Amino acid sequence: MKILLTGAAGMLASAVTPEIERSGYKVFGSLIEVVKSDIHLRLPDIQKVDICVLKDVYEWTTSEKPDFIFHFAAETDVDLCEKNPEHAYRTNYIGTENVALVCQKYEIPLLYISTGAVFNGTNCEPYLEFDIPEPRNVYGKSKLAGEITVQRLLKKYFVIRAGWMIGGWEIDKKFVYKIVKQLLEGKKEIFAVDDKFGSPTFTMDFAKNLLPLIKTERYGLYHMANKGGASRFDIASKIVEFMDLNEKVRVNPVNSAEFPLPAPRPRSEMLRNYHLDLMGMNDMPYWEDALKRYISDNVKAFS
Repeated sequence: MKILLTGAAGMLASAVTPEIERSGYKVFGSLIEVVKSDIHLRLPDIQKVDICVLKDVYEWTTSEKPDFIFHFAAETDVDLCEKNPEHAYRTNYIGTENVALVCQKYEIPLLYISTGAVFNGTNCEPYLEFDIPEPRNVYGKSKLAGEITVQRLLKKYFVIRAGWMIGGWEIDKKFVYKIVKQLLEGKKEIFAVDDKFGSPTFTMDFAKNLLPLIKTERYGLYHMANKGGASRFDIASKIVEFMDLNEKVRVNPVNSAEFPLPAPRPRSEMLRNYHLDLMGMNDMPYWEDALKRYISDNVKAFS
């Protein structure tokens, strides 16, 4: 079995590829070859393929003849998307459409990763796969456009929405690693927003839950986030606790209005893995347990 994987330099791929190598044979019963591509050649085995150029995607796929494509490449910088919508739609919509067109031509199943940012954030309860998307920012709109084009062009697809993605440690440019880095540098006071909520999604947990789902061939739309919801303040407080710094570091809750950003954020991006629950396949742990493991596995090695 051969899988082509776009966005191979990103933090999700950094968890999924090793998981395929560890357990791919056990899950699928055959040897799995992962052929990686990205426009950023962070690793020597990554091929340069620009998903925004249809010809490049066709040539790559024709040459490699894959059994499956995992499409992880995306522009995930929410504020950059807001400031440069053309770039956002070219990457997240046109790039995804290019990959889907190739999958359509060669009848290749596709995995597309989406986001809880497709919702407007007004729900008090976590969003289900059956709730109607209504994105508030360009990032969410561009990712939803990608979902729609996959569903329009293909019959064999998995669209999987993740929450606040966490993983990759030093290649993670998002909230958790930023807080950890500040603490390792000796910061004694942390400020974190307490009025925006999401579902943390640890890449290692996502990777372990992904392969059994792919194996089912039960194509469709899924949520795959760690169980539970949290604010940034909740997460920062747990990071301090798990690093044994409660007596040394103060975490201050602040309103999001104190951190004005180019892109509006929904109040809630919390997700429930309802489709997986119905199938009895929701093996994602609670986010607190995942965060504790993540800190324990990485802080000592990093420091």
